[in-house]
Amino acid sequence: MERPDTDGRAALFVLTSGVKEDVLLTVRKGAAIVGFANHDHTVTVYFESNRFDDPLLAKWEQKARKAYDRLIENAPTVSKLTAVRESFEQIGYINGKGITIRRMDILKRWLIYSDAIDSCPTTEVVPRTVLAKVDSTKA
Repeated sequence: MERPDTDGRAALFVLTSGVKEDVLLTVRKGAAIVGFANHDHTVTVYFESNRFDDPLLAKWEQKARKAYDRLIENAPTVSKLTAVRESFEQIGYINGKGITIRRMDILKRWLIYSDAIDSCPTTEVVPRTVLAKVDSTKA
């Protein structure tokens, strides 16, 4: 799978249980991870862990969408990493229309480990929804 174009399909990943500590510290527990494979058997991933507790990123699928948007826009970000494929386990796909989770049990295991199971999607197919941004200056 190569870098997707706008609305193209990217893989959804979680970190494997034996991942190196430096990768875990970079990505952080509970993060949504999206990416694609490279020709050198590595993967490039974009991730979102909601470090600043944005209420619009409370759910895992919202974090996945944010990371996906960065990926397809090729946006400059520190939330990007290229690493060995063995650090990640693929759980599904994301594209412009939504999210398809093929291995919900693995996602749940990751979110339980991360103490973030309450952010887990309730279904394996999550259609894209657009949320209006709240302007806090117009209160």
